[in-house]
Amino acid sequence: MCDEHRTDATPESSVAFRQAPPRPNRPSEARRAVVRAVSERCRATHTRCDEQALSDALLVTSELTTNAILHGGGITDFDVCVEGRDVRVSVSDRSTALPVAKEPVDRQGRWRPGGRGWPIVCRLAHDIRVTDLPTGGKCITAMVPLS
Repeated sequence: MCDEHRTDATPESSVAFRQAPPRPNRPSEARRAVVRAVSERCRATHTRCDEQALSDALLVTSELTTNAILHGGGITDFDVCVEGRDVRVSVSDRSTALPVAKEPVDRQGRWRPGGRGWPIVCRLAHDIRVTDLPTGGKCITAMVPLS
């Protein structure tokens, strides 16, 4: 369905003339895939890209991929697809632990670093699913409105 934007670790052997881009290892690579998917959809449908909505999708992508790297043992798969008026971003990692929001201050009243990514994702995405993977780990899929 959205294979043109899928970034698997290995290329599809049945499609010899097209090699899939490598799975992103950094948030910047994942953001580029999102920009590419949204830009291609806007060009194909002759619609203007909403820069604020794209910015929201890029922030969600950054948070999900950064969390996979910092807390999930690395990015094991990534997928982006524009579906109707939404962009679907899926990030898989090796951990089965669910994402959590941390209190911004500790018991002594000191500000903690981090812990703000998951609330950002929850605020900007209208549908979020966390799925256990059969081989271990999890996949987090977020639907971010593009308009």
